Amino acid sequence: MQYVDVTRLVSDVDPFELSRSIAEAGKDAGPTSWRNATAEASERPLDIKDREAAREFFAGFGAWEREEIAAWSDTELDALILQFAAGDLREIQSLCPGDGLGDIDWQEAERLAECGTIGGRLYPQGDSLMVYIGD
Repeated sequence: MQYVDVTRLVSDVDPFELSRSIAEAGKDAGPTSWRNATAEASERPLDIKDREAAREFFAGFGAWEREEIAAWSDTELDALILQFAAGDLREIQSLCPGDGLGDIDWQEAERLAECGTIGGRLYPQGDSLMVYIGD
């Protein structure tokens, strides 16, 4: 388990650019979002203390074979974490508008996480936004 700083998603990177749906952006939404996420990760790598634990976390999704996960570059892993956090952030911003970090009411976000409405993996930590990667 670990927390990864994704403050850039509320300071200088539009989460929509990293996580968008076909309904929002058309048939190229997935490839465009992935290109944007990998470009961002390549320019500014994340500070991930335990990359193997992060890979294990994503293995639990059941969307990739273990061989594929093991072959991910650091940039690809960072991009996936950015996309994961960006999607959660967009959801929280839409459900919990407020004046806290990222224009979020974090008390309401905590309440919705406790109810199971949202994932609850994003946390403000002072002026930073952290995403929890782990089970």
